[in-house]
Amino acid sequence: MKLWFGVLIACAGCAVLKLAGFVVPSRLLESSVARRTLEALPVTLLSALIAVSVFATGNHLTLDSRAAGLAVALILVAIRAPFLVVVVAACATAAAAHAL
Repeated sequence: MKLWFGVLIACAGCAVLKLAGFVVPSRLLESSVARRTLEALPVTLLSALIAVSVFATGNHLTLDSRAAGLAVALILVAIRAPFLVVVVAACATAAAAHAL
């Protein structure tokens, strides 16, 4: 029963958030500060998700082979390597570090 209660609360929260998008005046969304914030938000959330996925196991922080793969991916992204090359190199590095 607790699970369904949580699902219903999450659904209601999503509906309220979507409705808030229609209620907010457009002049607030057209300011340069709001535009910069809204453009940076997806990158920030994705970065947080990656950090949690790489450096956390359960409730503990860890430093393992995933960090090596992330480091290689960051280097390849910095030199503007193709996406497929970044993914394959990061996976290969993480697998090699894990095998050691």
